[in-house]
Amino acid sequence: MQVLVTRARADAERTARRLAARGHVAVVAPVIAIEPTGAPAPQEPWDALVLTSAHAVPMLAGLSARDRPAFAVGARTAAAARAAGFEDVRQANADALGLSRLIAAAMPPPTTLLHATARERKTEPGASLAAAGFRVVAWECYAARPAPHLPAEIAAALRARHFDAVLHFSRRSAELLIGLAEREDLVPALRSVAHL
Repeated sequence: MQVLVTRARADAERTARRLAARGHVAVVAPVIAIEPTGAPAPQEPWDALVLTSAHAVPMLAGLSARDRPAFAVGARTAAAARAAGFEDVRQANADALGLSRLIAAAMPPPTTLLHATARERKTEPGASLAAAGFRVVAWECYAARPAPHLPAEIAAALRARHFDAVLHFSRRSAELLIGLAEREDLVPALRSVAHL
C-alpha cells in the first residue's frame, strides 16, 4: 500500500518508519512545519506545567523549574519531557480530558498551571481545568505553519492515483491538505483515496 503522510516532518518520518516496517510505502509531504513563536515564558509564578504535545518540549529549553510537576498528555510527550530533564513527569492516557482528570486528582485548585502550547490549539484541557477552579496560563511557545503548496511530485502522484491512503492526525492538517488540493485542482484525486 502506498500511503501519503502529511504530518509535520519529524512526526511524519517516525510514522513512515512504522509503515515501512509493516510493508507499506510511505511518502512524506508535510502540510505543516513546527516552529518556535519566540514568545517569552510568562513571568508570573506557576506551580505545574501542562504539556499537550511533545512539540512544546524543545521550546522549554530556557525554563528553569525542572523540579515542578509536568503533566503530559501521553507517553511520547512524557518521554520527551523526561529526556529534557523534567524530574516529576506524570502521564495521562493520550487525551485532553484524561489530562484534566489527572491534574485535578493530583493538584488542588486554585493551582496555577503553565500550559506550553501551540498558537493554534483546542479549548481542552484549559476549559475543563478553568471550570474546576485552576488558573491556566497559556504560553504559545510554538506554531504549526501551513505549507504554501504541495510538492510538485506529490501533486503529480495524486493526479496519477498512485496513493492508496492518506493518513490524517488532526482536523487542521486535513483541512490544510484539502485547501492545498483545491488550489491545484486535486480534490477529485483526493476523493479516490482512502482517508484514515
